[in-house]
Amino acid sequence: MAGRSGQCYGSHMATLPQLSPDEIERYARHIVLRGVGGPGQQRLKATRVLVIGAGGLGSPLIQYLAASGVGAIGVVDDDTVSLSNLQRQVIHRTADIGRRKVESAAAAAAAINPHVEIEPIALRIEPSNAWALIEGYDIVADGSDNFATRYLVSDTCFHARRPLVTAALGEFDMTMTTLRPFETDAKGDPLPTYRCLFPNPPPPGVVPTCAQAGVLGALAGMAGSMMALEIVRQIVGFGEGLVGRLLMVDARDWRFETLAYAWDPANPLNGRA
Repeated sequence: MAGRSGQCYGSHMATLPQLSPDEIERYARHIVLRGVGGPGQQRLKATRVLVIGAGGLGSPLIQYLAASGVGAIGVVDDDTVSLSNLQRQVIHRTADIGRRKVESAAAAAAAINPHVEIEPIALRIEPSNAWALIEGYDIVADGSDNFATRYLVSDTCFHARRPLVTAALGEFDMTMTTLRPFETDAKGDPLPTYRCLFPNPPPPGVVPTCAQAGVLGALAGMAGSMMALEIVRQIVGFGEGLVGRLLMVDARDWRFETLAYAWDPANPLNGRA
């Protein structure tokens, strides 16, 4: 794995996997794209991504990771598809109601791209299984809908030394950032953790759930697609990512802002204590 630029996933392999003639045609628009090219597409094929949640964020995220040619996608979710999901969870269909979300998502992703290995994991991620789930992948994407899972995933990714792209949805707004706190910046200071940005979760009941407050369906699609773009960027290594920056989008008036944040020496993961 690389430093802040996020380049060279799959570089631990002596030789990057070759692309078949069918894959070369399928990914032609990537291969001719400056900043991706054949080597970038090979790195995508060599990478294993774990997606936490097959809901509003996970649905478009899984679809675009599959279409992009990520080699293996693990999908963790213990829920089943309900009618109220379908307004935003576009990987599922009406016929999938009652089906496990990981099975529905895996079938849809396989239909998009048969070259991608889809690994459905019908579990709720918990302290007892988080390490075992996360250590088998190169990069993690958290699309969960609760604070307990976000803190668990971010803490475990720190200890397992796995980059994490994490996002959250509000009613008409979303946030996203990338975490690589096991690495250091140019000055030698650790990169920030999730707890540098949000030291403690809010008390239970303070932030309304999606079921209580609602969420704009198309916003979930945009946010999940943006997560997929950031993961591809992390794998291939073009541009400047969201390490140390929180992207905030307000869909009511099309406001896009980024908030810079830094390592907090008092944080409990890589702080001085």
